Amino acid sequence: MPNHVVRHFQKFDPTLHAYAEKVGEIVLTSSHDFFASLCSDIIGQQLSGKAADTIYGRFEKLFPKNTPTAQRILKLSDEKLRSVGISGAKTRSLKDLAMHIVQKKLNLSKFPHMTNDEIKTALIQVKGIGPWTAEMFLMFSLARKDVFSFGDLGLKKAIQRVYGLKNHPTERQMLALSKKWQPYRTYAARILWKVLDTPEK
Repeated sequence: MPNHVVRHFQKFDPTLHAYAEKVGEIVLTSSHDFFASLCSDIIGQQLSGKAADTIYGRFEKLFPKNTPTAQRILKLSDEKLRSVGISGAKTRSLKDLAMHIVQKKLNLSKFPHMTNDEIKTALIQVKGIGPWTAEMFLMFSLARKDVFSFGDLGLKKAIQRVYGLKNHPTERQMLALSKKWQPYRTYAARILWKVLDTPEK
């Protein structure tokens, strides 16, 4: 994590900063294949990381060189996609994403030059892509530094643990905390997710 980000948390949220020093290095890296990343994000909805990786691995093998493309997805039958463990709803979402690409309703090459809000607005036009999926894409595929997913259950659990709350944080509590983390909310989210992966003492 860059030193200026560490100093920001140290100044504005010492509690989070203490955990930041424990969880190890955090590096934001962007994807080289936005379409494949979106397919992975759709497949990973409401699944554990391990289950999502397993299904996505099977999905990749449906394509030459393990590289999914919009044109190839549209040529696959729903049954073929279902056969690798993808649900009916996610199959429809993948097909709709592919159709948006083929019909040029969605131009992924423009994303690096668009704002976060513009990208979210574009993505949620696709069936099955909501705010959470768009936020994961911004964080993990575009490496945007100031994104936070207020609806993510893992982040709620981590905040409850880090700040010693009796219950999951309210939206007001999350908003108040996230203001301290701006303009580095993605780093804060990554710290919090890592906290969840660390056994409680």
